[in-house]
Amino acid sequence: MEHDLESEQMILDAVDKFLVKIKPSVRQLEADDEYPEEIVEQMKEMGLFGAVIDQEYGGLGLSVSTYAKIVEKIACVWMSLTGVFNSHLIMAMSVQRFGTEQQKRKWLPKFATGEVRGALALTEPNCGTDLQAVKTTAVLEGDEYVINGAKTWITNSLHGSCFALLVKTDPTAKPAHKGMSLFIAPKGEGFVMGNKLKKLGYKGIDTAEFFLEDYRLPKENLISLEEGHGLQHALGALALGRINVASRGIGVASAALNDSIEYSQQRKTFGKPICQHQAIQFYLADMATRVEAARLLVQSAATAFDKGERCDMEAGMAKLYATEAAMSNSAEALRIHGAYGYSTEFNVERYYRDAPLLAIGEGTNELQRIIIAKQLVEQNPI
Repeated sequence: MEHDLESEQMILDAVDKFLVKIKPSVRQLEADDEYPEEIVEQMKEMGLFGAVIDQEYGGLGLSVSTYAKIVEKIACVWMSLTGVFNSHLIMAMSVQRFGTEQQKRKWLPKFATGEVRGALALTEPNCGTDLQAVKTTAVLEGDEYVINGAKTWITNSLHGSCFALLVKTDPTAKPAHKGMSLFIAPKGEGFVMGNKLKKLGYKGIDTAEFFLEDYRLPKENLISLEEGHGLQHALGALALGRINVASRGIGVASAALNDSIEYSQQRKTFGKPICQHQAIQFYLADMATRVEAARLLVQSAATAFDKGERCDMEAGMAKLYATEAAMSNSAEALRIHGAYGYSTEFNVERYYRDAPLLAIGEGTNELQRIIIAKQLVEQNPI
């Protein structure tokens, strides 16, 4: 245990040093909506693309508890960066948890180095939260599946090269999830990239759409080699994604708090620093309490995940609370900063733009409430 703590601290210290170096360039990169290629290369060298991939497959083999702390630190400096490896690691987790041994040995070492990088491709133009409504189909012809459809809002789609692709292998199945499958889908003939999507926040990272036009995959790329389990495989990996997004929420909420504490001691009104005004003190106290509560919820979810326990309720609670904390803290930071909060000279307006994505991505917060409520009833029958 002592060795694990030492290893964790070494990794967290390395992340801190990396963040000190990149921090001066963040505001300009974000303003230009420019993909941070040099920073991504540094993250590859640090092994972040293999953070939670088992060591036997070339990854760092970190616990999700440690991974969550890394995500929080990075999101506190620039939330967009965490999406570059989060979406990638959800794809990797779907293979690590549900793939065959042959699939793991073929793909995970390439995922771990970032040589092959990508994302989980679920969302479609008319399907987001309701994943059972996906329209992309895969039809078996001989030893290959022929895939047709469209995906949108896919992180890493422009600069990535491979995706965990959710499709219908049996569109007539009832219930629909029994006809869904998840594939390892590298870019190739029939994989047509669409436009990069313009966004309110979450700048720099590539979020785009793509189209599948008679795109072919060998049978060996079907995760687990069994049709009909795709939704379970996607949702099983998404628990990691929700812990990541919750950790991002803490990062944004913390950044808003830290900037507000500093500014409130510098700014004076009515002859004293605004941190001495009761109204500002109330804001700061609530902001700090949200950060600490969110951090404990994420620790609870990450601990359950590390133990291999079912944690959809815990991950849902963490994601719901931490992302709402980011929403509230970013709004209150803007109030504390007044006109300067509205200015692009300060980072506060970026937190305010980045936070809403967290309440929507990896399952909306409304969906998290439904998941939590269903689990509560299931666990407490009368």
